[in-house]
Amino acid sequence: MSNETNQKDNRPHVVIVGGGFGGLNAVKILKNAPVRVTLLDKTNHHLFQPLLYQVATAGLATNDIAAPLRAILRHQKNCEVIMGEVTGVDTARKCVQLGDGEEIAFDYLVLATGARHSYFGKPQWEQFAPGLKTLNDGTEIRERILSAFERAENTNDEAEREANLTFVVVGAGATGAEMAGAISELTHRSLARDFRHIDPTQAKIILIDGVNKILPAYSEPLNEQAKQYLESVGITVMLGNNVEQVDADGVVVGGQRIHARTVIWGAGNAASPAGKWLGVETDKAGRVKISEDCSVPGFPEIFVIGDTMTQLENGKPLPGVAQVAIQQGKYVGRKIAALVANKPFDKPFHYWNKGNLATVGRKFGVAEIGKFRSAGLLGWLLWLGVHIVYLIGFSNRFIVLLKWGISYLTYERGARLIIDEGSHPDNRAVQVLPSQVEARKLA
Repeated sequence: MSNETNQKDNRPHVVIVGGGFGGLNAVKILKNAPVRVTLLDKTNHHLFQPLLYQVATAGLATNDIAAPLRAILRHQKNCEVIMGEVTGVDTARKCVQLGDGEEIAFDYLVLATGARHSYFGKPQWEQFAPGLKTLNDGTEIRERILSAFERAENTNDEAEREANLTFVVVGAGATGAEMAGAISELTHRSLARDFRHIDPTQAKIILIDGVNKILPAYSEPLNEQAKQYLESVGITVMLGNNVEQVDADGVVVGGQRIHARTVIWGAGNAASPAGKWLGVETDKAGRVKISEDCSVPGFPEIFVIGDTMTQLENGKPLPGVAQVAIQQGKYVGRKIAALVANKPFDKPFHYWNKGNLATVGRKFGVAEIGKFRSAGLLGWLLWLGVHIVYLIGFSNRFIVLLKWGISYLTYERGARLIIDEGSHPDNRAVQVLPSQVEARKLA
């Protein structure tokens, strides 16, 4: 939409930054409102982040859990999509600043810019222990995991082979527990018979956390059952241990060196720089402290939602989960629609906790919905059903369900492709000497 067109259109302009759960739901609620909407995102797609770990473990392809924003919103005539990276907000002039120097004026602004990994003051660890937030993160971790097996297959150095067959997951929340369980299934099922010189089932998977329980958002019995399941499939669970060092050789935990060529980070989050853009009060993680209507104190036309904000309810901060972002996005959309229509809308935002679901392995999930608790097959089925329902687009739902069915029956994972082996700092080619080749021919 050109600047000339914008000047002729006198409808209030709503700028929404971020095409995740919060931003996309805010856009959709405004479909019939007398406003024009601009959705800004630095990527061109909406990502179903709860299934990203399955991309990282070769269970799903990237297009199974993502959809182009333009395709999702093609029928919403009052919305345009701009792919660009926001670098600041001028609150006095009411405009959003982009990296290319462009500015976009707004009447209402919604910041739904999500979060990134937090390395607790050690940003240098990221190159050795990537987190899992974007499609690029998912494909990079997938390539690190698969490349580790290839390197182990191509070396006769036992120490190097063991290091390549050791996988460390830092953080035992939902992301870490799901990732550890998926790696276990990959090694014990999908890759078990594919190599000639290594036994993938002997891979070591270590799950580490500084607190004394996994899945801390769940009740104690579910924590313990999930821990027992992970240990039953060969995962070493190290709780109450903080990581002291991460480097190319692995990690140091409690003064002990664990030699590992693949380390995956799921231990903490830090908000986007939205708080710095606005120059307002934030918490220690950088999340913007918002009012009860999701607006920024002192700026009633600016709203911050999802992982970018912090808000207390019943004395506790809202959790950083998709349902919070979805509900806040819908609430803010309704709030803006009422404001432009000069209708009263004084109801504060209230989060309805629909329950927590996580899967930590084949046929084993945990579910906590109100007073209902379940661990095992029923929890896994509930998790599967909910995630299929919330996937964007019928084709994605059908494809994911089909792939899960095939994987369940055959243990195969169809996305086992290494596209850019150079993404890992240790992904140098292993020199195979002629004598090694001859030895293998004789084996």
